[in-house]
Amino acid sequence: MLQLTVTENRRKALRVTAICVGILGMAAIAAASEGGGHHDSGAQLKDFIWRVVDFAVLAGIIIWAVIKQNVKGGLKARQDGIETLLREAATAREAAEQKLKEYSAKLESANKEIDLLSAGIKSEAEAEKVRLIAEANSMAEKIKEQARQLAEQEVLKARTILRQEAARLAVELAEQKIRQNITKNDQDKLVGDYLSKVVELH
Repeated sequence: MLQLTVTENRRKALRVTAICVGILGMAAIAAASEGGGHHDSGAQLKDFIWRVVDFAVLAGIIIWAVIKQNVKGGLKARQDGIETLLREAATAREAAEQKLKEYSAKLESANKEIDLLSAGIKSEAEAEKVRLIAEANSMAEKIKEQARQLAEQEVLKARTILRQEAARLAVELAEQKIRQNITKNDQDKLVGDYLSKVVELH
């Protein structure tokens, strides 16, 4: 950017110099054409040339001063621009570092929250596991108790049936034995004894 500014200033100075030289050249031609018939035209031309040279030197000094001032101004502007850019870069860097700190703090906080949630989930899972195991054990005990009670009931039922069957068989066997061993006289005697007891009771 600085190089472009210097080049543009040089071009402007060359244009101004060319314009000045052109004006002086036309003025010299005009002066020469006016004084062509006089005997002192050589002295006038010489004087005019010195004036042109003086003017050209003065114009060159002025142009050089302007270019130098412009170069200094360009350098100053460039320096100010660089300082501004450096300040902006430093500000941007500080802002980025601040943002980085903020995001780092947020990330650390999020990691802590994740750790807490993970610990809570593990704790809840462990408690749920213990509860399910306790429920399963309780249910198993209930099933065992129900099975024991059913078994006892079945045993009691079977015993009752066996007793009833045994009593029935015993009665049948006794009846058979009585029928086989009792006689007509025994039957009459049993009936008589029974009737006597009934009479005594009444």
